[in-house]
This record gives sequence, structure tokens and C-alpha cells, in this order.
Amino acid sequence: MKNVKIILIILILSLVVVVSIQNKQEVETKILFTTITMPHVLLLLSTLTLGFFVGLITASLIRRKSGKSKG
Repeated sequence: MKNVKIILIILILSLVVVVSIQNKQEVETKILFTTITMPHVLLLLSTLTLGFFVGLITASLIRRKSGKSKG
């Protein structure tokens, strides 16, 4: 099972690298009241990172909540 997880992580990271390399053009992103111009790769990687941390926080909150209700 551990090998399957490692293979999946490597596969996902490889896919992220390939997609990121192919998206080097500049894009404008509107965040609230400001417009930011950045490479598309930076936008993709920052969105991936933000989603990863939101997932970690959500998972830890769910674990904590389910642990309290069992005890």
C-alpha cells in the first residue's frame, strides 16, 4: 500500500510539472480590488498549494471533531 501511495504522488507531481512547464505565458488575475499579472505557471502552482493546505486543514479539523465525539 505504501508503494501505491508513493507511485501516485510521483505521478501527480510529474503531471503538475508537465502542465506547469507548458503554461509560461503571462495572465492577469483579479483578486478583490487589485489586478496581478503573473506567469500562468505561478498561478497554477499557487492554486495547487493553496488547495493542498486547505485540504490538510479540513482533514485535521474533521479528525479532531470525530475524535471528540467518540471519546
